[in-house]
Amino acid sequence: MKEKMTDPRHQARIAVLQKLFERHFTQNDITKGYKEEFDIQDLVEINAEKFDEILFYKLFTGTQQHYKFIDKLVAKLASQWPLNMINKVDLQILRMAIFEGFIGRITPVKVVIDEAIELGKEFGGEPSGKFINGVLGNLLKNKEKNKIIEEYINDLK
Repeated sequence: MKEKMTDPRHQARIAVLQKLFERHFTQNDITKGYKEEFDIQDLVEINAEKFDEILFYKLFTGTQQHYKFIDKLVAKLASQWPLNMINKVDLQILRMAIFEGFIGRITPVKVVIDEAIELGKEFGGEPSGKFINGVLGNLLKNKEKNKIIEEYINDLK
């Protein structure tokens, strides 16, 4: 875990998680740009020298742009859990991971899932890691949902 704390990509994911959570929790517009009111020093446990700002920007803006589609997908993948009943941290992690691995294809899917599980454990405990693993594992195995993502991506072009 110590390695993770100095990994610039992990630091970027933590920063995105914090900003998305802040926006969701305070009822701010999740689609508002990250440069507005953004100060790296305001974030908890972020090492500013070891921070991948490019990944942060891609994840934050991508998650913002596609969160409505992602939420519909999460609702189908975790149908027993209405979105408003999903832990807010877990929901932000799922949004980021689905964008990063499945829509934006920034990072290989299995790496994204591992990172999402680690973030879940780090910020929500063991049950969060298991829940995130279940939802993302369901998406990885579900060819029908992957087809929906492919159609969505093609429609963006």
